[in-house]
Amino acid sequence: MAKFKRILLKLSGESLMGEKKYGIDEKRLGEYAQQIKEIHDMGVQIGIVIGGGNIFRGLTGAGKGFDRVKGDQMGMLATVINSLGLSSALVAAGVKARVLTAIRMEPIGEFYTKWKAIEAMENGEVVIMSAGTGNPFFTTDTGSSLRGIEIEADVMLKGTRVDGIYTADPEKDPTATKFDEITYDEVLARGLKVMDLTATCMCKENNLPIIVFDMDTVGNLKKVISGENIGTMVHP
Repeated sequence: MAKFKRILLKLSGESLMGEKKYGIDEKRLGEYAQQIKEIHDMGVQIGIVIGGGNIFRGLTGAGKGFDRVKGDQMGMLATVINSLGLSSALVAAGVKARVLTAIRMEPIGEFYTKWKAIEAMENGEVVIMSAGTGNPFFTTDTGSSLRGIEIEADVMLKGTRVDGIYTADPEKDPTATKFDEITYDEVLARGLKVMDLTATCMCKENNLPIIVFDMDTVGNLKKVISGENIGTMVHP
């Protein structure tokens, strides 16, 4: 039984690299598509936002001399490339998928509106919402918070390569301990890097719970949807 009826799944661009140093690893893409298919077959309505860090990250580009606005626009286009890749993998797995873009770029994808996204999900399509918010100075974390609130998702699932939220970065600090659950206020007070500040505040103000979990372990997405206690729940 699915615990959630409609979800916003946030995927990391970096995770799509898999074993590679850049770009998209076809094996990882296929694993993601199969995991999404599993929960789609359970009747869950799925909206997805993917980052673009495996191709280009605007903020990093700005640090290397790129104009920040142009750098962010390049990052938005990177998310569109990832979205097209995932939609292709989903269709190959037998799942209907639709790419919507926050910037007009037909015929690559349809221009995003809340109602178009909800209608497609209710018709059984997986909706991939790309190009961030369409504005510079916003991350894809903020884009996923915004889209999750707009499409009236029950929860945002943030798939990362770490199995939850820790007191410190577990990849750098071996003494870091994991939270099973934590409030938005505590995330903000401790300065934990779950998502950027804007995204966290948006979820807090609109009561959108977040579950941070390890998406790279095959089968975890279905476990989260089934209500198993993996990852970390962030709640009001």
